[in-house]
Amino acid sequence: MTVPGTFRSAVEAKDLAAITGALDPGIEFHSPVMVKPYLGRDAVAALLGVLLEVFEDFRYTDELVRPANGTGPPAQALIFSARVMGKSVQGLDLLSYGDTGLVTGLTVMVRPLPAAMTLARAVGRRMEDVQDAGGVADAGGAGGAGGTGGPSGTAQF
Repeated sequence: MTVPGTFRSAVEAKDLAAITGALDPGIEFHSPVMVKPYLGRDAVAALLGVLLEVFEDFRYTDELVRPANGTGPPAQALIFSARVMGKSVQGLDLLSYGDTGLVTGLTVMVRPLPAAMTLARAVGRRMEDVQDAGGVADAGGAGGAGGTGGPSGTAQF
């Protein structure tokens, strides 16, 4: 079982294995630039691995936590700053946790728009490379427990 803080620590350490271990097999990742979510641990881990490479000077600057207290499952909002190809990015990782303590949902929001579009292009190119190497399938909704999936018809973030 993981707890809020485990995902953050793994990201800050740039430890993809620990990040992956904090993800529920059925996780849904909602991208700031795609309509359909990435589904399943494998697809989300591949995307997060690319993000670890693309973000420069990534750091969490603030954190808000809703503990499990009867009003719903634990949730965490992690505010971050970074650069992508020299452009400053501000963002938010919104995490929801399941009964096992693993991350079941991850929604990312970024600003400003020019930096978000630069991020989308950079991640899209890298995800195409991952797919070409046989890393993850490109079938939206095909993911399940531990399955692959990403937005249908695209390899972008």
